[in-house]
Order: sequence, then C-alpha cells, then structure tokens
Amino acid sequence: MNRSLSQRTPHSLLDDPKAHQKLEVNYRKNKEQDHTPKIDDAVRRFDFDACKDAWWNPESFSLLHGTPLWDEASPTERLRLNQLYWVAYYSQIVSAEIATILLNQTCAAGMYSIEDFRVVCDGLDLESAQERAHINAFKTIGEKVEEKLFGERVFTYPMRSMYVETMIFQNSNKVKEFWRNIQLRAATMLTSGNAFLGCQYFAIRGLRTLNGKMIQQALAQPYLKAPDKAASPVPAQVSYFHFMDESFHFNTSRLLSHDVLGCLPQPGPFERFVANRAVDGCQKDHYHFSVAVKGIFWYDPALFHAVYRVLRSKVFGMDHAEAREMIRRCFTEESDGLHEAHRIHETAVQSYRVYAEPLGYLNAKNKSMSRMAESTIEGYLRDTRRAFARFEANA
Repeated sequence: MNRSLSQRTPHSLLDDPKAHQKLEVNYRKNKEQDHTPKIDDAVRRFDFDACKDAWWNPESFSLLHGTPLWDEASPTERLRLNQLYWVAYYSQIVSAEIATILLNQTCAAGMYSIEDFRVVCDGLDLESAQERAHINAFKTIGEKVEEKLFGERVFTYPMRSMYVETMIFQNSNKVKEFWRNIQLRAATMLTSGNAFLGCQYFAIRGLRTLNGKMIQQALAQPYLKAPDKAASPVPAQVSYFHFMDESFHFNTSRLLSHDVLGCLPQPGPFERFVANRAVDGCQKDHYHFSVAVKGIFWYDPALFHAVYRVLRSKVFGMDHAEAREMIRRCFTEESDGLHEAHRIHETAVQSYRVYAEPLGYLNAKNKSMSRMAESTIEGYLRDTRRAFARFEANA
C-alpha cells in the first residue's frame, strides 16, 4: 500500500494507483478543455432572428418528428419544430443539472472521509461550475426563443430547487411529489456522510447520463459537420460545447461507480438497500418514452396542454378543434415517431443493463432493468388514449 504514515484509515484511493491515475487524467483534461468560456460567449451572441432559418439539430431531432404534425407541416413550421426540440430537450437537462450540482457536493463530502479523494472532489467542483454555465445557456436561449415565438413560457420555467420533480413532464400528483421530496432530502443527508453511498450516486448519474450521451452526440453533429463552424447557429454550438463537457462528466461517473468501489469498505445490508432503492427510482423515472421529444423520459399526457398552446400560437395558427384533433392523432395513434421513440428507449434499457452488470451490490431486478423494460407501445397508447379522453372532456 502506498500511504503516508499520517493516514489513519484502512482505505485509500491510492490503494488503486490505476484508478487514481485515470481520475487525475480525466480531471486534468477536463480542466484544460473546459468549454465554459465558449458557452458563455455563445450565449452573449445569441440572436434568434440571426438563426431562425437554420436547423439547430439533425432533422429527426424535432418536436413530434414522424407524427402527423410533422408530416403536414410547412418548411417553416418544420424549422420551428426543430428549434423547439432544442428548447424542450435542454429544459429537461436544466432540471437534471440543478440536481447534479447539489449532489456533486453532498457526495463529495461523503467521499472526502476516505483518504486521498481530493482529486475526485476537485473534479466535482469543476463539473459543478460547468453545470452552472450549461444551465445559464439553456435557460437564456430557451427563454428568448419562447418569448419571441409565444410571448410566454411553454417548456422553460423559472429557476427551481432540486427537490422539485426532476422530470418536468411526468405522471405525478401532490402525494407523489411530497414523498419524492422527503426521499431526496434523506438521500442528500445519507450521501454526505457515507463514502459508499456518495460514490454509488455516480452509478445513478452514470445511468442517467447514458441515454443523454447518445442523444447529445447526435445533437453535436450540426456543429461538427458545419463547413464554417463559427457561422453555425449558436444553439448548435452550445450543443457541441455541452457534449464535450459532459463526456468528461460521464467518465467521472463511470470511474467512480466502477473503478473506485474497490477502495471503499464493502457495503452493509442498509447501504445495499439504499443503493438498490436509488437504482429502482432511476428506472421509475425513466419508464416512459416521449413521442414529442424523443430521447426524453417524459409522460406525454402531461404534455398535452403545452403542445396545445404551441398549436394555438401564431406559429401554427390552429383553432381549438384543429389543435385538439392534432393532439389526438399525434399521441393516440401509431406513427413512425412513436416507434422511433420506443426504439431509443429500448436502446437505453440495453445500455443500462451493460452499465449495471459489474455492480455486485445490485439485485437482479435492477441489473436486468426489468421495470424500464416493461414500457411498451401498447401501454403508451393505452395511457395516452385514456388521458386524451379526459383532456377532450375538459378542453
């Protein structure tokens, strides 16, 4: 063991020099390539009118792509659907990153009780600072777009606590929200005082990042493929810069949840229970798939009112009956968009299984991601048809 005489605990990150070196390299490279200045500069330069005629994402990453709305949209309307996907998608990322900032710090507190974890904690400090820049960029651009198009919020929202529901559009109620609030507050206390639970949080962060990594890699392509990158739309630039930062963040999650666990005391029954509850909660959050914003785990019936406002706006100019009928066709009938959203969800399930396999403290249901795997097209249509009947009666 490579420890100084001053160290008094039986566990040290230096017991695994390879893991320690990987963490050092990841932190150093992230610090050297930090995209925060570029993101801040891009936000200052954002002007909707300057990029309103450009695609911000690959075409298939557009709001309600592959549904009747997309099929019948004009070229200008398709551009707006593409741009609104950016606003909606990154509004969800804002919510996730608000939670990440706090949990980075509480988990670092728990891990700092083990010798030689400074490199981890310094890395998490940098990542939290980057998350603040990401949040500012997504909020600033999203709010400016919605102000220009609608004169009001649709997908964006004021700053919020992480104790509010992390998934913006989901199947929830006051009782569920209260119970989730209690669970999250308990989790922050537990992770701040327990090195294993602090480290295990990064298994959750890694799982939650996996699907986002796949989607965000696609969203980075317009900038990567642009012949003149400086002239590419500012939102596309931000997508790329964010993806580059998040690549290092995912490496941190993977290293802490897979490589570093051997440096920690073995988890006891209570720690295993808490860890498995956390992964099951992740599965629950990621059960649904969205035809409106593919790659996001939103509960689409909760989106009906937001989509209705989009359709009634000056962008699409539908009357009440037209907007209601379009919602019915898009959300309660099979479409190419629905099948693509489900395919992405299935890919997420498979990726989660691979990520979870080495984690010996997980039970069989969490390793197989059985809860997430139960999400089907048939179940989606059953839920949206029931919800639409209620929406139609109240609309």
